[in-house]
Amino acid sequence: MDFPQQIMIVEDEVITQRYLKNILAQYNVANVECYDNARETLENIRSNTYDMILMDINIKGSMDGIQLAREILRSYNIPIVFITAHNDTETFQEVLELSPYGFIAKPFSSTDVEVAIQLAYKRFVSYSEVNAKKVEAVDNAIIKISEQYTYSTEEEKLYCDNQLVKLNAKQNKILEVLSVNINSIVKYDTLIMAVWGENEIADSALRTLIYTIRKTLPDLPIISHSKLGYSLVSKAS
Repeated sequence: MDFPQQIMIVEDEVITQRYLKNILAQYNVANVECYDNARETLENIRSNTYDMILMDINIKGSMDGIQLAREILRSYNIPIVFITAHNDTETFQEVLELSPYGFIAKPFSSTDVEVAIQLAYKRFVSYSEVNAKKVEAVDNAIIKISEQYTYSTEEEKLYCDNQLVKLNAKQNKILEVLSVNINSIVKYDTLIMAVWGENEIADSALRTLIYTIRKTLPDLPIISHSKLGYSLVSKAS
């Protein structure tokens, strides 16, 4: 699996910085930079490109890691993985509001770091690909799926014979992702990320959601691809 090559570590403990750098060196990461405060972090992020940020919640200065992450995300689309020794509900909820791509709990092992980074980067790349397809689809505001079905990318709604199809939020999100990726297989992880984000869900949740759509719209051409994902196949002439 691809590994991010430009990583920023924001951590105020020098020992932890060195430990993380040693772990990342095992994966031949091209560039790793370490900072321990918000001011230097913001200065460097303006002039450099990063694939990922490992962000400790407790850092030097008046701005903590959560506040710094919020500031960064206002202007930059960078996946942030939080490093924390905190496990209190209030801190966890505050972090969740930023839709982080993952967590590394202290004390951690090299395996903890490897798994967290790989999962976070996989989710980020998949989500970015979906958004890119969505931007492309805006140029063609109406996606023709079949003689009956069309999808409006501007309204983010499905139509059948020019009549709006009433769907719940999760059903509509699945069809949005499948429609902007029409005739392409969308992986399970990508669909789960689009609908449920970072929330833990049962393996059967996606299958159940697809089943409810098929039951409501049996002639909508949703195709299953074993161990890969789903696709929406155009049957328009």
